[in-house]
Amino acid sequence: MIVIMSSRAGAREIEAVVNRLKGAGFEVHVSRGAEQTVLGVVGEDTPFADLALEAMPGVEKVVPVLPPYKLASRSYKSENTVIRVGNVEIGGRAVHVMAGPCAVESREQVMACAGLVKSAGASILRGGAFKPRTSPYSFQGLEKEGLLYLAEARSATGLPVVTEALDISTLPLVAEYADIIQIGARNMQNFPLLKEAASLGKPILLKRSPAATVEEWLMAAEYILAGGNGQVILCERGIRTFNGQTRYTLDLSAVPVVKSLSHLPVVVDPSHATGKWRYVLPMARAAVAAGADGLLVEVHPDPARALCDGQQALCPKAFLAMMEDVKKVAGAVGREC
Repeated sequence: MIVIMSSRAGAREIEAVVNRLKGAGFEVHVSRGAEQTVLGVVGEDTPFADLALEAMPGVEKVVPVLPPYKLASRSYKSENTVIRVGNVEIGGRAVHVMAGPCAVESREQVMACAGLVKSAGASILRGGAFKPRTSPYSFQGLEKEGLLYLAEARSATGLPVVTEALDISTLPLVAEYADIIQIGARNMQNFPLLKEAASLGKPILLKRSPAATVEEWLMAAEYILAGGNGQVILCERGIRTFNGQTRYTLDLSAVPVVKSLSHLPVVVDPSHATGKWRYVLPMARAAVAAGADGLLVEVHPDPARALCDGQQALCPKAFLAMMEDVKKVAGAVGREC
């Protein structure tokens, strides 16, 4: 349920409504806008009419919320959420590119990538220190050593860092070094991890599982929002279909769909979705045209020698070409990059 307070409602009136709702056993999230205050009410179904909320001073109207993702919905918050990471604002007019290697392999590799993506116009450095791999024999990442290299690259370039946390045990270490904590597709419905990540108060990049519906994806985001952390960035990275020509099928229709249902920013990962570097460029252009607030792209100084996912990583020349194209598309749709 959403309770919309009058623009003339004072602090005492708002507090009275909040107290009545909490007294009835509800959790209340207060969103204060420039003109109105909106109360997001979360809890089990109950006869709301018995609370007589609309008869209380300062209440303009009560709106039942049909979607189960109450805090992530447009009904709760009509304006776009803008997440600030340093000087970067995700969800505003600018389209931000998060770029770097799939896996941190060495100090030299990370520093080279950081310098490249910074000079090309990327806003955020991505890189995996902990790598979830399908095969137990594949490269699993440098772990803390990789986090140290990412931190050094951040100091050298000024780029904020996004990197993945695999489980609750590694979460505190990742949070110590990351500016944005990534929850990977395999962990989208790891609810204990989502709750613990929410408690850290840092921006969370939540990837869509390859088998998740849009509603399931938003419900996963709801866990973080309900935990008191409104800094959720949704990431579309492809879903599993019968198509065998790409790694997954990039669901670009999810971008406008989610942006109509939710106020949260949406970024797109064309690297993991397509699995082949030559398809990353057209899908990056299409993602920006579809309304994405950012891109998550893999870049490697020498993809042929990458320890993992080299086939989907852009070489420096291809990344520069992608950035030029993305800037043109962003301008064409009234945005900037």
